[in-house]
Amino acid sequence: MGLTARIRTRDGWAVSHAVVTLTDMTGTQVARAEADGEGVVRDATSLAPGAYTVIVTAVGYAPTASSAIVTASGRAEIGTVTLARQGGTELPPPGPWTIDPAHSSVSAVAQHLGISSVHGRFTEFAGSIDIAPDEVTKSRVEAVIRADSIDTGNGMRDGHLKSPDFLDVERHPEITYVSTGLTSAGSDRWTLHGELTMHGVVRPVDLDLAYLGTGPDPWGGTRAAFRATTELHREDFAMNYNQVLQAGIAAIGTTLKVELDVQAVQGESLPQG
Repeated sequence: MGLTARIRTRDGWAVSHAVVTLTDMTGTQVARAEADGEGVVRDATSLAPGAYTVIVTAVGYAPTASSAIVTASGRAEIGTVTLARQGGTELPPPGPWTIDPAHSSVSAVAQHLGISSVHGRFTEFAGSIDIAPDEVTKSRVEAVIRADSIDTGNGMRDGHLKSPDFLDVERHPEITYVSTGLTSAGSDRWTLHGELTMHGVVRPVDLDLAYLGTGPDPWGGTRAAFRATTELHREDFAMNYNQVLQAGIAAIGTTLKVELDVQAVQGESLPQG
């Protein structure tokens, strides 16, 4: 007898702090139960047959209300209730996540000679994500990139990019990003506010962030996927070198389009092996 339910996020995660309230047709509360660590609600209160309203609430999620019929058995089997994050936006479950460089990429595109693009990527980086449990906007991201890991597929060009004309990797070996806030920009989309330190200069940089979902990996872990983009201007980071061709066209464009494809593993460290 009694009330049973499973409370999940859209991705299938348990909402362990959900509360289920059952009211009769007069609005009187007849049962109230909290979900356990697996998002399961069980309450043994004996219920009279009839129609009821089920209200599910959880901090950080939009509440839901639905109807339920209690049969002669005295049971209200609600089944699975899916909660959406407040404002309709989604992020992975709260807690620490570790960026997996082997399954992530940090790339940039610059215009070359005014007619084509140069594609580059950084091959060595690390970072962490901390999803805040109640107020998602307080979540944090930190990342560190080795400046000398730039790779454009051309050794001479890479050497020039590492020189004092550009990244000056001897004096500024690391590029860092530390978030300062998170703003919802629609369902599954966010604006990540932060400070980028590059070439010894600190500038505020916003990332357009999309959350792509979560799922199990072959090694027994759980992964979350994100994609983020932004545009940077070289002169903002004191990289003012430019070779102008006879036609007045800059050899290398001053705007960089940055694209981040990130996989993060749930937990404070990457799996060993």
